Amino acid sequence: MSKRLKNTFTTLIETLEGLDQQQLNKMPFEGSWTAAQLGDHLFQSYDVLGTLNGNVVVPQRPADEKVKEIEALFLNFEIKMQSPKEILPFDGEELKDELLHPLRSRTTKLTDFAESVALSPLCLDDEFPGFGPLTRYEWLVFCDVHTQRHLHQLSGIIASL
Repeated sequence: MSKRLKNTFTTLIETLEGLDQQQLNKMPFEGSWTAAQLGDHLFQSYDVLGTLNGNVVVPQRPADEKVKEIEALFLNFEIKMQSPKEILPFDGEELKDELLHPLRSRTTKLTDFAESVALSPLCLDDEFPGFGPLTRYEWLVFCDVHTQRHLHQLSGIIASL
């Protein structure tokens, strides 16, 4: 899992690094987020270490039971999703370094976590909307496919700049 996350996160950060300050903050088309807003949204969505390090139990189901369902939902680019208000991006411009430095730090913490602990325990401190409690592994799969979904969106943003 850590290698999968590392590859996805590296792609995200390298793509954002390739944009200049103006490109990061340019609205590509009406109703879209900027690349910087997309990065901020992902940064906020990666704030799951408290859940991953919180109260856990041995699951009474396979640790990857909900993976196919999570992947099917987030990798279906035909459907439009609404972000939960808790992780809506900022409204305004963001400096490149103020976006990328915290993003690098948080993604590194997630990949380090994935390398260092058992991923099968079920997390009890937070539930994923529509899915209920997830295992550590399923939370990390969400981080990966959510990023992949937004990398697809970022490609469209960049093409429109």
